Amino acid sequence: MTRKSRLAIGAMLGAIALGTTVAMAQAPAFFRIGTGGTAGTYYPVGGLIANTISATGGGVPGLVATAVSSNGSVANISAVNGGSLESGFSQSDVAYWAYTGTGLFEGKGKIENLRAIATLYPETIHLVATKDSGIKSVADLKGKRVSLDEPGSGTLVDARIVLGAYGLTEKDVKAEYLKPGPAGDRLRDGALDAYFFVGGYPTGAISELATSSGITLVPIAGPQADKLLSEYQFFSKDTVPAGTYRDVPETQTISVNAQWVTSAKQPEELVYNIVKAMWSDSARAALDAGHAKGKLITLENATNGIAIPLHPGAEKFYREKGVLKQ
Repeated sequence: MTRKSRLAIGAMLGAIALGTTVAMAQAPAFFRIGTGGTAGTYYPVGGLIANTISATGGGVPGLVATAVSSNGSVANISAVNGGSLESGFSQSDVAYWAYTGTGLFEGKGKIENLRAIATLYPETIHLVATKDSGIKSVADLKGKRVSLDEPGSGTLVDARIVLGAYGLTEKDVKAEYLKPGPAGDRLRDGALDAYFFVGGYPTGAISELATSSGITLVPIAGPQADKLLSEYQFFSKDTVPAGTYRDVPETQTISVNAQWVTSAKQPEELVYNIVKAMWSDSARAALDAGHAKGKLITLENATNGIAIPLHPGAEKFYREKGVLKQ
């Protein structure tokens, strides 16, 4: 073989190797976001975020992010822990219970690899009562017919915590364990005095109740609420503005947060780049225009109400931006 042939073959092999390296560098990375049912809020918000962080949306080069419909917080955390999802949305209280092995995860072991990417928006604790119930405070629930939500729900655990702050247990009320839909129906029919619901406002079912039957929103405020906030990091103060529901004045309450969580096993650089893309100017415009809850998703609130460790990639970004103190 002549020297010229050897050089030609060498050049050809070098080009093949370079092409392979480039192809490998450009191989897409997939990042799934577990959300909730397609009719809820998690799914469309997840789709918005997936679009903003994907390479095609001007986000992380080579990243393909997708929103995946799921059964919600508990299912998402289990999937992240098992590795069938890279990330997912969860209520802040559910994330805390999973990480600590308490609440809904009592006796199931701690999910110690769970990490937070960002707080998204508040999910308000509504205590809905009939107009003529005479219920002005949580303490007034004593002896009343109250739905605390169904067994296995995060709302039931939160309702027990709220009752406890006011010196009550579920034995002090005539407790029922209904989903929000049936609870609203029973309230309308006069078979229930009040029910707990956790979700962003305005909620369609409560709006309909307020219009058709009239309701009262019972405040969760004062020293009892302050004690809750000091004891449970996943709660935050919240206010339902006047007029959110027909003839209902401004009401002080508390909320948990919708949060984006992942696993400690996800690479620091990848999560850093995802968080950086999420808080870009183009992402801001997409969130503002894409969904009513999008405007509530802000960098300033990104670390509010987080009761589990931040992922190191997210923490690095928030420290650089001054959201977390050095």
